[in-house]
Amino acid sequence: MTPQPGSAGDVLTLISAGSATTRSDLARLTGLARSTISQRVDALIERGLVEETESGESTGGRPPRQLRLHTEDHAFAGVDLGATHCRIALMDISGNVLAECEDKLHIGEGPEKVLGHVDQRLDHLLGQARRPRKALRALGIGVPGPVEFATGRPNNPPIMPGWNDYPIPEYFEGVEVLVDNDVNVMALGEHRGAFPNTEHLLFVKVGTGIGCGIMAEGKLHRGAQGSAGDIGHIRVSGHDDAGCRCGNSACLEAVAGGAAIAHRLTELGLPAESGADVVALVQAGNTQALRLVREAGRLIGEVLASLVNFFNPEVIVIGGALSRVHEHLLAGIRETVYRRSLPLATHHLSITPSRTGINAAALGAGMLAIEHYLSPDNINRIVNA
Repeated sequence: MTPQPGSAGDVLTLISAGSATTRSDLARLTGLARSTISQRVDALIERGLVEETESGESTGGRPPRQLRLHTEDHAFAGVDLGATHCRIALMDISGNVLAECEDKLHIGEGPEKVLGHVDQRLDHLLGQARRPRKALRALGIGVPGPVEFATGRPNNPPIMPGWNDYPIPEYFEGVEVLVDNDVNVMALGEHRGAFPNTEHLLFVKVGTGIGCGIMAEGKLHRGAQGSAGDIGHIRVSGHDDAGCRCGNSACLEAVAGGAAIAHRLTELGLPAESGADVVALVQAGNTQALRLVREAGRLIGEVLASLVNFFNPEVIVIGGALSRVHEHLLAGIRETVYRRSLPLATHHLSITPSRTGINAAALGAGMLAIEHYLSPDNINRIVNA
């Protein structure tokens, strides 16, 4: 028999999820004595994590006091570091965005300069939201490369020169820092913001490279070493001449990523350097670009068809730079996935463009920080300190 939750952290989880808004709710859901509930709630109020207000409706006697998260003294930030951009969302403990910014910033300038910029922008956003620096409790960062999640250190990221094994969390003083691959935080942001009731979801980022974030039973699945979802380096048959930056050939991103499509367009006499250039050509109605994007969709669909048969997701979300021309990209993906996957696996499958768009990574990184801070183990540590 599963034990009933009883710690201060468990109580806060019920309050933050909206499952309990009064002490009576907590007693009913946990089975704990009212005196024990009072001890837990009083400890959370004392630490500034919960507040209690007389806003409940009366049922004939004194109105019940309502419990909710105390938002004023807590702030969290989600940082999306891309190859050429930096997006930051400052959020309260409930996940509401207080302030945000976006800057052009090249990841290749190195960790000291990039993280220094992030630190300065955090101070600016905190000032906008009228929050002191000490209110910043946790920071989530998404980076465009593989990360050892337990340490927050990038692991040989090909587009992040100078970042290998750099201790990102140690750069920021007085705040907990969690670092993850950008597609993982995108998946988390999309799930929490657009598909909170979906148990199994794949978020596929199609940009310069191709990656996949995996939500299994509502939780991020990173794998043993944090490299789960690296579908960009799955081999695609019939493309042996396509060399990949990983050193192999015929990798999916080497034939269907934004950089690969841009290279093929350039060979056809249509100069393009990036996925953004590909998008511009498609939006201008260029037939060659349209053809190549749809073909890329079919190739991505081949890989996803295998994943659908293996993982059986409810939703596949397509994000990244090329998702801006999703009607053409998704046409190719859907065509192949529905043709190559088992009927049972696709019976209720939805393949859709990202609903959170360019904000997915920043919002997801912020939720990563908030959920870590509000985890029962962390709250128990705070309360017992």
